[in-house]
Amino acid sequence: MVLTFDQAGDLLDELAEAFPEALFEGLNGGVHLVEDALPDPEFPQAELYIMGEYHEDLLGRYINLYYGSFAAAAEREEWTEEDWRAELRQTLSHELTHHMEGRSGLHALDDKDEAELEAWRAEYGEQE
Repeated sequence: MVLTFDQAGDLLDELAEAFPEALFEGLNGGVHLVEDALPDPEFPQAELYIMGEYHEDLLGRYINLYYGSFAAAAEREEWTEEDWRAELRQTLSHELTHHMEGRSGLHALDDKDEAELEAWRAEYGEQE
């Protein structure tokens, strides 16, 4: 099942409201659902999509979640509405963790993400 952009946005709003307000402090740019799909350029043929990103730049601190990436995975993996709920919640939680760590000067999740990507690169490289 592929939710429409508006359905995914409504679900994301519902999920975000369930998180403690304190997690959003300092997130002056908010959380955005962006229509784009964002295939990871290091993994050809859309093997891996970037689902969300935490940004800290001249525009402030904000989170982008990529609807097109979720939709591509949903189509490929035949997601249910519960799968959408779980993936959106997990991605929002992940990006909020980046936000909290960024505010605290920590980078443990960045390190973990990089280690996971290295493992995926090694696995992907072995399949070629």
